[in-house]
Amino acid sequence: MDWFPLYNSLRIALISSVIVFFTGVFAAYYIAKLNPVLKGVLDVILTLPMVLPPTVVGYFLLVLMGPKRPFGSWFLDTFHTKLVMTWYSGIFAAVVVAFPLMYRTARGAFESFDETLSFSGKTLGLSNAFIFWRIRMPACRQGIMAGAVLAFARALGEYGATSMIAGYTPGKTATISTTVYQLWRTNDDEMAFRWVMINIAISAVVLLAVNLLEKRNATRKKTAEDTVGRN
Repeated sequence: MDWFPLYNSLRIALISSVIVFFTGVFAAYYIAKLNPVLKGVLDVILTLPMVLPPTVVGYFLLVLMGPKRPFGSWFLDTFHTKLVMTWYSGIFAAVVVAFPLMYRTARGAFESFDETLSFSGKTLGLSNAFIFWRIRMPACRQGIMAGAVLAFARALGEYGATSMIAGYTPGKTATISTTVYQLWRTNDDEMAFRWVMINIAISAVVLLAVNLLEKRNATRKKTAEDTVGRN
């Protein structure tokens, strides 16, 4: 059994999740503070890939990055590297389709944050960076964690845009999703079912790990509250 689709899917999902985590968190943080009109416009632009068909997203990526398109052609001439039909092309597709999930979830968490905590920190002379990482992020941890998990799961299962911009080449660009489709096309139901179960197992392990982490954090928080209550 060729394990390349698993390896390729995991590296694409992990790399894109890291990119989406930081870009989504910082976009959510700054956009949440904007006026309603500008926030609404940016919301539409940034979350559009979430409602568009994946093939439409893939089409726009090809229009932007194709070797015969201005940007793709310039990149190929300058760096001698193609942006399509390579394994890392899947990262571009995964980032675009997973970003709205991270952004929307993180923005909701930031908007529910009690700003009096931030103001209190400023009166104590704490820097904005300290307040963001040590006060705001821990308080919004559950929402941000949920967004990160959703983004990873979306990146891991991405098919439509990936198949258009990266294609399917065994040992080079194949992912679990594209492999399942190719196996189904060739009537290899047994191998297709194996890959489906592998994908389900990975997603279940990720969700279980997050649930256990949330349970441990809740237990730790309850213990701390009980200690404070006794004192």
